[in-house]
Amino acid sequence: MTTQLLDGKALALQIKDEIAGEVRRLTAEGHRAPHLAAVIVGSDGASMTYVANKEKSSHEVGFTSSVYRMGEGTSEKQLLETIEFLNNDPDIDGFIVQLPLPKHIDEQKIINAISPEKDVDGFTPVNIGRMVLGEDCFVPATPMGICTLLRRYGIETAGKHCVVIGRSNIVGTPVANLLSRKGFDCTVTICHSRTHNLAELTRQADILVVAIGRPEFVTADMVKPGAVLVDVGIHRVEDSTKKNGYRVIGDVKHSEVDPMCSWVTPVPGGVGPLTIVSLLENTLKAYRRSMSKR
Repeated sequence: MTTQLLDGKALALQIKDEIAGEVRRLTAEGHRAPHLAAVIVGSDGASMTYVANKEKSSHEVGFTSSVYRMGEGTSEKQLLETIEFLNNDPDIDGFIVQLPLPKHIDEQKIINAISPEKDVDGFTPVNIGRMVLGEDCFVPATPMGICTLLRRYGIETAGKHCVVIGRSNIVGTPVANLLSRKGFDCTVTICHSRTHNLAELTRQADILVVAIGRPEFVTADMVKPGAVLVDVGIHRVEDSTKKNGYRVIGDVKHSEVDPMCSWVTPVPGGVGPLTIVSLLENTLKAYRRSMSKR
């Protein structure tokens, strides 16, 4: 069997070109560029890398980008005041508050404070509720990226059995909801850390989405030959042979699983680039909404 790549990096470049073309047209007509902001509290390495990539990607497509960097000791009250300021700034179309937050700050309280109209991460209860009801909303970026990969690569989904490993509100639960909807029409099973006979279920999957957060958790005995495999995991492990001292791996043991599959996402370069692109697409959508109101 020839295994083909769901190349998120290449697809992200294509979609960025499409977004940049629209931004050039809008600015040529005299409109301001879309504006995406990010708030980061503390100095978590992974979060800082993600925000830096978001800022770079924003500039590549012609967006205005702002980053609000706040110290580890920032109080919940101070963060809420910053969110209120961003909610009310007419020049900012969308913003994210980078997670995780320091332990003394209530993450859900912060998410709830974000205006649903600027919630380009798609995490507020209003947007999650609209998504579940199949209404127009901002879809969480990683699930949206997974759906974009499957759709743009023409992966057949109607009537297929999709098994999702992981039930987080950020990836597992929303992607399961989206893939069960009209347009994708999968039959979806959600598995998690308490699932009995997990391998028995994953071997039934025509499409296997792995978002459990455990390095190389999925092995060859858990995968049906010919399956489509989407690996959401990303982990740094020490590797003295690498210049930077580490390599990046996913939730799947790709060396033994990939040859069994029809399509796979590489790690890195699979779902990750589409997450940032989805954030850009949501920001452009928020910008269009605000333009129509004006």
